[in-house]
Amino acid sequence: MKPSCLILFEQSEFSLYAIEKELAAEIEARGLQVELKAMLGSVVNRGHIERVCREYRVDTVYHAAAYKHVPIVEDNPSAGVRNNIIGTLEAAQGAEAAGVKHFILVSTDKAVRPTNVMGATKRFAELVLQAMAARGSETVFSMVRFGNVLGSSGSVVPLFRDQIQRGGPVTVTHPDVIRYFMTIPEASQLVIQAGAMARGGEVFVLDMGEPVRILDLAKTMVHLMGLTVRDEQYPNGDIEIAFTGLRPGEKPYEELLIGECSVGTEHEMIMQATEEKLSWDEILFALEAFRKALEKGDKASLKALLRSYVAGYEPGTNGSRALESMQVRELPRLVANSMALPD
Repeated sequence: MKPSCLILFEQSEFSLYAIEKELAAEIEARGLQVELKAMLGSVVNRGHIERVCREYRVDTVYHAAAYKHVPIVEDNPSAGVRNNIIGTLEAAQGAEAAGVKHFILVSTDKAVRPTNVMGATKRFAELVLQAMAARGSETVFSMVRFGNVLGSSGSVVPLFRDQIQRGGPVTVTHPDVIRYFMTIPEASQLVIQAGAMARGGEVFVLDMGEPVRILDLAKTMVHLMGLTVRDEQYPNGDIEIAFTGLRPGEKPYEELLIGECSVGTEHEMIMQATEEKLSWDEILFALEAFRKALEKGDKASLKALLRSYVAGYEPGTNGSRALESMQVRELPRLVANSMALPD
């Protein structure tokens, strides 16, 4: 897209080093005139966000900073609330104070009827921005919600690849688990396009196509790497697939819409959801309660607050929708395009 300046804002020093190095090489190789800045910082530091946005006259913020690993956030709800909820608020208000034109939250399908803390905190982050937009702002706040991105940080693709290269087993939680997937180029381009369409407060939902059965993904990767699956039918195969069971807060399926209401947009792969909101006063009241619970380290209160404010949050369950009626996508082309195969 050839921005004049790209600011990488990250709290992990090594991750910041790695992405700056990769992008600097890409900019040089393509002969692009893009200024690249690497900024160490945390989204919970509103003042730092504001100073960076002012100094570089930032037009658009893509807010992807969140703790995303479901079982880890389930065991660390205070960190999840502080980073995913308070961090979103602080980043949004810092950007707003600096006059940023567009603030786009990268959200997740796990925010829909969540069964885990991670999904619930991401849904409340959406509610924060919806309320900020409704109360009026010169900054356009919007959200883009979608599923898993193949090959991204935390994706099962690099995990499966490493397990296959080590000779297995490849670990799958349950034979019936399905997830929505996109490739990195697909997801990033659609996030940019959805953000450009925003007028304030929208929850955009990307058309992820049909979901993918994780077991099929594992088998496809084994075959794409020139090996065979070892099972009862083929006991002499190369790679075994082991089922480990659903982890705390994990659902066998994900959804993209909380209700049944969505409308199309000018882009065929981007929908706009119509969902319940909270007022800014309700958000402020809830945030004060979250902060008090964080100060006390009261995990039970944090989860109780999430249950109170996030519609459909059912902790400790794995969802109830039957999987038989859901169509499952064919995998080989999608996976082959998203994984770097070994020589």
